[in-house]
Amino acid sequence: MLVESATHPQFLSNTYLVADGAGGPAFFIDAGGPVAPLIESAERLGVSPTHVLLTHHHFDHVSEVAALRERWPQLTVLISSRERDLFVAASGEDAQSEGAPDMDVVEAGDTVRFGTLECHPLHTPGHTAGMLSFLVGDRSQPTIGATPGRSASTTAPGGFTGAEAAVFTGDTLFKDSVGGVRAPGHTSYADLRDSIMGTLMELPPETVIYPGHADPTSVGREWDSNAFIRVWRGLDGEGSERCMALGQPATLVLLGADYDGGTKAWVRWDDGSDDIVPGSRVERAS
Repeated sequence: MLVESATHPQFLSNTYLVADGAGGPAFFIDAGGPVAPLIESAERLGVSPTHVLLTHHHFDHVSEVAALRERWPQLTVLISSRERDLFVAASGEDAQSEGAPDMDVVEAGDTVRFGTLECHPLHTPGHTAGMLSFLVGDRSQPTIGATPGRSASTTAPGGFTGAEAAVFTGDTLFKDSVGGVRAPGHTSYADLRDSIMGTLMELPPETVIYPGHADPTSVGREWDSNAFIRVWRGLDGEGSERCMALGQPATLVLLGADYDGGTKAWVRWDDGSDDIVPGSRVERAS
């Protein structure tokens, strides 16, 4: 599996080109730009991408779909049904107009194949209601650590047991941080936590994480080092400092790192509910 990426200089959002090898089937995951370097990569590798798989509808992940379709007019956009209309609004595309992108929906439980690559959408809501993470595995690769003659069956999402696999997590999970639940189309803290702990952290530790922003990481690294996950696992304690968050009194459970060099805050409101908000919106007592 070949993965190349480009990162937007302002948003730090990632666009990925994925292929099963030079000259083989290829596709994009998200399209926040800049896409020119990935167009050059596709030409260098001799691949003709057929699809753009979108994790969610936010502008910094979809703004360059039109630029990709200008280069490959037959490119098909795949997105969750929960995000489709929101994508049309965010991208400025008119779904009914001539030249509008070919679109189809893709959901958890589907399998999309690109040569030897299998892509399994995973529903990981929280940051948005229809957020998808894309688990991509190469079925041509041997299973790592498999014992000859034994079944490689697993309950892990997608059925991968350590074969070459990567998960593209959109804005659900980042290196050392997690997504917020205050962006347009968000759901809840409970959804975000379950998406991370009940889905992404169930993947094999070797699985590479390609997040929607900033640097790649792995399931094993985040399991051990991500401050939010460590508290959820019960390894580290919750904080109890009083604060003001978004102008409202709250308890600061955790102030962790964020992908942009800032901070992300887990707060608990006085009614007992939890929230993930930008650290810049938290005022500490001292």
